Formats: sequence, C-alpha cells, structure tokens
Amino acid sequence: MSLTPADVQPLLVSENLGDRLKGVNLLREIDPAIAFKLIQPLITDTNERVRYAAVSQLDPLGKQDPETALSLLRDRIQNDTELDVKAAAADVIGGLQLTEAYDDLQQLYHQTSDWLLQLSIIATLGELGEPKAIELLEVALQSDNELLRVSAVSALGELGSSEAIPLLVQLVKDEDWQVRYRLVQALVRLGGEEAQQTIKILAEDPIEQVAKEAKENLA
Repeated sequence: MSLTPADVQPLLVSENLGDRLKGVNLLREIDPAIAFKLIQPLITDTNERVRYAAVSQLDPLGKQDPETALSLLRDRIQNDTELDVKAAAADVIGGLQLTEAYDDLQQLYHQTSDWLLQLSIIATLGELGEPKAIELLEVALQSDNELLRVSAVSALGELGSSEAIPLLVQLVKDEDWQVRYRLVQALVRLGGEEAQQTIKILAEDPIEQVAKEAKENLA
C-alpha cells in the first residue's frame, strides 16, 4: 500500500523529534509536488537535525519551484545557527544550479572561519555553473588548507570555463601530489592545446598515481 500525504503529515507536525525525522524521510515516497509543499515548514524547524534533513531534500524537491527553493536556501545560508545546515544549503544550491545565490555563497565563504563549511561551498561551485565562481575558486587555490585547494581544482574543471586554464596550469609543479592528480582530471575536462601540453608534463610526474592518470588521458 503506497503512502499518502495524509499518512505523512501527522508525523511532520508531531512534537516528537523522531516522528518529524521519520516524516521528512517518508516524503521521498510521495508525489514531489506535494512533498515540496509539506517540507517547507520543516526548513525552519526548531531542531537542527530536522532542518538539516529537510534542507538536504530540497534537491531534488526544489525543482518543483526553483524561486521558492532559492528563497528558502538563502534564508538558511544567512540565518541558520548550525554550520551543518548552512553546508547542506550550499550543497543544494549547487545541485539545483541556483546561480542567483552565488553572491550569498561567496559572502558566507569569507565570513566563516570553519573550513568544513568553506569546503562545502567550494565543492558545490563546479556544479553550480556560475562563471563568476572562478573568482572565489582562485581565492581557495591560495588557501593553506590542502583539501580546499584540491576541491577548488576539481571545481574549476567541473565549471567548464577555459578561463580556468591559466590558473590551473600554474599548479603543474605544486608540492601537493593530490593537487596535481586533480589537476590532470580538471585539464582533461577543459581540453585544449595548453591543457594537453600540461598533461604531457604531468605524465612524467614523480608520483606514480599522477603520471598514470596523465598518461591514460593523453589525447
């Protein structure tokens, strides 16, 4: 027997935390248009676990009404007290490609000192598809945090803009082999003569994983 909105709604308004969490998860099993309407009050629930679960489900539910989803996600980016919820909102903004929220993500990146939140923002920028994101990704490339730098390289590749190539080729001798490994993958995505020439250099990298990845992707 399939679930109906009437089965789920009492759970969503329950005072019991477990019920509300269960209700949010059950929304996956009903019509997305109805689920999107039902989930909206949970985005601002008093409990951070419920807010996190609800925000995470906005991809794909937010496709029902991108304008409303954008408003909900911007509110969480700007006003939520929990970093995990902010990070989830950043992920969903990228998944839904809500490019209008890029400035919000950029502002949050510079405001927070939490590197995990910064990582979520950088990781989502490639999927977001906003060309202006190159500015923030260039900032992330200068970070002292290796994971941020690796993520920025990947995001530049995913972004798909040839404007990223001059930034990326400078990393061909980077001290972090994981940066160089991701560099190969990013350059393969972007393509072009300069990218191929850099991949040829990386095919001679002293780290076996980097050289192997480069050799396998030479045109």
